[in-house]
Amino acid sequence: MAKLSVGEKMPNLVFNTAHESNKTVETVIGEKKRTVFALLRFIGCTSCRYDIHLLAGRYQEFLDLDTQVYIVLQSEPANVREDLKNTKLPFDIICDADMEFYQRLDIPVAPCREERMPNDPVGIAKLEERKQKIKEIGFVHGKNEGKSQQLPALFVVEQDGTVSYAHYAKNSVDMPSVNEMLKIIQADS
Repeated sequence: MAKLSVGEKMPNLVFNTAHESNKTVETVIGEKKRTVFALLRFIGCTSCRYDIHLLAGRYQEFLDLDTQVYIVLQSEPANVREDLKNTKLPFDIICDADMEFYQRLDIPVAPCREERMPNDPVGIAKLEERKQKIKEIGFVHGKNEGKSQQLPALFVVEQDGTVSYAHYAKNSVDMPSVNEMLKIIQADS
């Protein structure tokens, strides 16, 4: 499949979360006015854990906009459950160890670590700031899963399945912040 664009329909993929099996995109998007799908790397990635932490801390703001969030990871359900056993999240994590979401949505994998990392001053500064905050929180790297050079992506999908926002990251930090996500959703309201 080609990259997913605004105005197209999100594929009706079947998926498992860390705690449930055989859910479908079509079913979950019907639960709220819109759904955010944030495709990251894996649960052991400290940067991914940081993104999950930030979203969880501000999740009520998404709910206030009749929006739900699903994080998609290249992780096995058992690894997500183990890694998050002492963490209660307000949203589900889609466990896509077979990488169906990544393949169907044509989310690229960088050829090497250097290509996955930012190389412009703004991106490098953003990465360094993230590293410092991750260190302060105390997240440590866990088990590697999936493709280690996977690039992230973000989609906002309306209740009828239409994509209202699509972002394919150019590097590991080229993703909308929580503030930017909320502004994107508010603009759609």
